[in-house]
Amino acid sequence: MTVRFTETVLRDAGQSLIATRMPYEKFEEILPVLDNAGYYSLECWGGATFDTCLRYLNEDPWERLRKIKQHVTKTKLQMLLRGQNLLGYKHYPDDVVRKFVALSVQNGIDVIRIFDALNDLQNLEVSVSEIVKQGAEAQVAISYTTSPVHTLENYAKLAKKIEEMGASSLCIKDMAGIMGPQECFDLVKAIKESTKLRVHLHSHATTGLSLLSYLKGVEAGADVIDTAISSFSGGTSQPATETLVYAMEQMGYETGVDGAALKQINDFFRPMQEEYLASGQLDPKVMGTDADALNYQIPGGMLSNLISQLKASNSMDKFPLVLEETPRVRKDLGYPPLVTPTSQIVGAQAAVNVLTGERYKNVSKEVQAYLRGEYGTPPGEVNQELVRKVLGDEKPCTGRYSAALADGFEAAKQEIGALAKSDEDVLSYALFPQVYEKFAAERDKPQAEPEAQARETQEDTSDGGWIRYTIEQI
Repeated sequence: MTVRFTETVLRDAGQSLIATRMPYEKFEEILPVLDNAGYYSLECWGGATFDTCLRYLNEDPWERLRKIKQHVTKTKLQMLLRGQNLLGYKHYPDDVVRKFVALSVQNGIDVIRIFDALNDLQNLEVSVSEIVKQGAEAQVAISYTTSPVHTLENYAKLAKKIEEMGASSLCIKDMAGIMGPQECFDLVKAIKESTKLRVHLHSHATTGLSLLSYLKGVEAGADVIDTAISSFSGGTSQPATETLVYAMEQMGYETGVDGAALKQINDFFRPMQEEYLASGQLDPKVMGTDADALNYQIPGGMLSNLISQLKASNSMDKFPLVLEETPRVRKDLGYPPLVTPTSQIVGAQAAVNVLTGERYKNVSKEVQAYLRGEYGTPPGEVNQELVRKVLGDEKPCTGRYSAALADGFEAAKQEIGALAKSDEDVLSYALFPQVYEKFAAERDKPQAEPEAQARETQEDTSDGGWIRYTIEQI
């Protein structure tokens, strides 16, 4: 019996605990050890890393990926992609999606974990077909959540459709850590019985359930589990790599992971943890167990950003009320899984509802777009009173919204002109126009780093920044 490991310290662990603020130079030295530790893959790119590199770290995300690839030659490099959203916060034209996927693979990515926030598979078709065309692993993720419309039967049907659309593997993505051990066992078992896909488990330690769920999931046949080296594990991050390697091997599973390498990796990252704690970037609030998350279901990265954004707005006293409002907004929007971008959509609107003292007094442009169908088909029934208030007589879009979008790559190339030195730069601009323009203009200046820090005062839409931006408009 074998179970493999995906290490998340270079992406989701840092995104969940320190809002993705770890520059490349901080971890470059340990890359060869990570490469030789025996992991199935290293999750190192995608998610919020792309935006954060440009906006805060003064790094070219494409160059960051190429540098990692130079040091990691044995282990697969993995990224997280939001389907038609790519790494931004709206749906992009099909030609932009295909170009982004192709260049991601060409620059070093081996496994692309792709998901849609609403589990609307229409929004994954273009990405999956291009990943397969490029010869990479197309790993489609089910965004796990609980609600009256999210049943075991429906999840099993979804898994079968994922196999039929050409996925190489399947991930159960439990972004809020709310999947219980029996739920995990039953879901893995159902997927294994209905498909031939390799099953990966991704969860967060937020509620304390993930360790138990991983064990039961592996018993049911899960093939790979996502973990984080212990100094960047727990809380809103993933459970600890060392702990689960120890447990799995004690239970008789082969892991292929080198325990001595794990010790070396953790010794490298532990001083970094202490540094981020001392600076306040790592808030102890996101390091503990929060069983209340079983109700409000906010994922790790969103929770850490929600705290930082409310602090920045001097509104942290409203944090409990925002958490209480979140599930109510989610119900109004048809029970979307809370994952980027829907976690930001729901979280920002919940914050606005609390801070204005009146529900939906101000409705964000993202909620308006959601209700128009621009993000896809909601899983459940949307509050029709809210729809009428926002849309009036306008009818929501049905079908794939992005199918009607005009090609965008060549247009973006013309717009950015000489500020783009490559097709990769054009894509950076297409996803984050204003942010990229600032980055490109300052890229070769000696004072780039201080100016990059100053950009933190600009509009922030990176994985939770909608909240602060929306609050500032009240």
